[in-house]
Amino acid sequence: MKKINIIYWVFTGLLLAFMGIGAVPDLLSMPEALAIFKQLGYPAYLSPFMGAVKLLGVIAILIPGFPRIKEWVYAGFVFDLTGATFSSLAIGTPVLKVSPMLIGYALIIGSYIYHHKRLKAKQV
Repeated sequence: MKKINIIYWVFTGLLLAFMGIGAVPDLLSMPEALAIFKQLGYPAYLSPFMGAVKLLGVIAILIPGFPRIKEWVYAGFVFDLTGATFSSLAIGTPVLKVSPMLIGYALIIGSYIYHHKRLKAKQV
């Protein structure tokens, strides 16, 4: 159980840092975030909404319990990352420039798998 917890928190800590750091500029409507939204063709008012939703997801993962909400958060993180990747590719961003998104997917998958391993280990 200890090994599972350590691996879970490594994946989850990195995932939450990845999503949390990305959420702050969006939430604060910083010029860099708004420039990216404009380049992708999205309205500026979407930026603070996306930042708030990401931060709520980070908080939901950290709060013990609420397994159904955590499932939705993991799904939401995948939707967010997939939308960002697709949008970037749609405007002609080179694949190599978007490939670091694979790190985000790896963190989501690792955290999700070990989240379920932790739940299963607690039931035994």
